[in-house]
Amino acid sequence: MKGIVICPHLVIIFVFWIFTKVNSMARFLALTSRGLFDVLESELKGFGFETEKTPDGVYFEADWAGCYRVNLWSRVATRVLFPVTEFTAENTDELYENMKSIDFGIWIDSNQTLSVEGNVRDSRFRDKRFVALKAKDAIVDRFREETGERPSVDRYDPHLRVFVRVVNQIVSVSIDTSGETLSKRGYRKKTGDAPLKEHLAAGLILMTDWDKKSPIVDPMCGTGTFLIEGAMIAMNMAPGLLRKSFGFEKLKNFDSEIWSSLIDEATASEIEELDFKFYGSDRNGGAIETTALNARHAGVDEAIELVKCAIDELECPTDSGVVITNPPYGERIGDKDRLKDDYKDISYVLKNRFQGWTAYILSGEPELTKNLGMRSDIKIPVSNGPINCRFLKYVVNKAERPE
Repeated sequence: MKGIVICPHLVIIFVFWIFTKVNSMARFLALTSRGLFDVLESELKGFGFETEKTPDGVYFEADWAGCYRVNLWSRVATRVLFPVTEFTAENTDELYENMKSIDFGIWIDSNQTLSVEGNVRDSRFRDKRFVALKAKDAIVDRFREETGERPSVDRYDPHLRVFVRVVNQIVSVSIDTSGETLSKRGYRKKTGDAPLKEHLAAGLILMTDWDKKSPIVDPMCGTGTFLIEGAMIAMNMAPGLLRKSFGFEKLKNFDSEIWSSLIDEATASEIEELDFKFYGSDRNGGAIETTALNARHAGVDEAIELVKCAIDELECPTDSGVVITNPPYGERIGDKDRLKDDYKDISYVLKNRFQGWTAYILSGEPELTKNLGMRSDIKIPVSNGPINCRFLKYVVNKAERPE
């Protein structure tokens, strides 16, 4: 009796199909900003997942229900990807043929929409737009050959978003499960001139010694991101509850019953009222109004108290707590010479009115930070968009006095 010959392509298709099942374990990749990888890994471990931190992000093992949970609950991740495959491509033809061998019909129908984004590093494929174009051509050509029609391209709100990353000659293909970046929670109805990303604010808060039971003060609150994210953490509010949609909801393997149960579970776990407050101030009245509006949309306005005042007018609201703030760097807001006085005012207020507190400052300009005249206990490099920053910790000793 002759042995059965199994086609390798059929094996790949079968394994790929298995990984689309909602209750099957798979390997996902969570992305975030530079400096937040450790916080993200700790968060994923707290969800109960096995993790692997890499230079690209943090991988975690979960079923698709776990993927839904991370998208709903992660405060630090910006995106969750499902890695589909990896192959070597020495030239354009190999890139095209390998992409064409992937059956994206498992995820969407030919009458739906897609987008393809490319990323290139240290490769003979020097143009990420060219990589994305060739990958897109391969995907739609297969649909056309198999069904007679092809998906349309939608760069803004597609049913399927595909990421193609080339490092050297290794091509990694992933499917986005998040849709719009997870940093956009849905509560920010107005922004200031230089708003802090929500995931970055939450990640920085989770880096601090804050016990989630004591006040946070932001003396230069801007649009209130630190205050709102802190209140959401304290009230155990899932950051994804306010979003309109996620990428995984548009995929063919989406399980609406599991998703509904996760939503119900998250809603039931919220803490309705806190026995402490979050305090914000800013000399810009428009910023205070924006913070109040955003806090109301986030459902945490009752936990936040706001006052319009300059930094040198700020009074300590309670006996103890944490100060955390993101003062201007002079990159987009304000003049650096004028900002030197603001940093000196921060130092004066901390040393005179917040003795015994711990302060955390996101610094994007070392020359300005020198005007604090204080020695930091910790310096953590992080990225605030394109700006390389340091997250600085200061313990304000009771014996400390202004210089």
